[in-house]
Amino acid sequence: MNIANKISTFRILTVPFFIACLLYYSPEKDYLRFIALVIFILAVFSDAVDGYIARRIKQHSPAGQILDPLGDKALLMSAFIFLYLIDTGIRFPLWVSLIVVSRDAIILVGIIAIFIVRQKLDIQPIIWGKLTTGFQMASVISVLIRCKFSYLLWSMAILFTIISGIDYIRRGFVILYGSSGNCN
Repeated sequence: MNIANKISTFRILTVPFFIACLLYYSPEKDYLRFIALVIFILAVFSDAVDGYIARRIKQHSPAGQILDPLGDKALLMSAFIFLYLIDTGIRFPLWVSLIVVSRDAIILVGIIAIFIVRQKLDIQPIIWGKLTTGFQMASVISVLIRCKFSYLLWSMAILFTIISGIDYIRRGFVILYGSSGNCN
């Protein structure tokens, strides 16, 4: 397992600790919100580092193609679900969490379908996906720090979530039904 994959695995392993901090949060235990924030920021930082290492040292691998997006999806889906369910001062509206989780669930189901049909997987990130991830991460941080303008960030996150979701679905259909099977 290369360094980038180890960092992605670390990010995946931070998710239960992040969730536990939110589950045990209460106004009397406000320190747990800060611990959740630190864990989340560490996970976000690890995402940037593993991407940099994978590109810079050319440590691309089939495992990395799965681990990196899996880490992002696990972290962000859990954040949007639990920051809707648990009021830490500001919470995501239900519709925001539903859009984020639905898009990621559709992408995961699409990836499984493509793998079953094509017996291979070549996930290529797109700029819309990167913008989506960036704004979703910023939204989570803003909610955890109780920024009163969080709604502006989650509005941008939702815009890019919808755009990238539509593009990923379009690309998935091209891969499944296109003649070349390549969506680039």
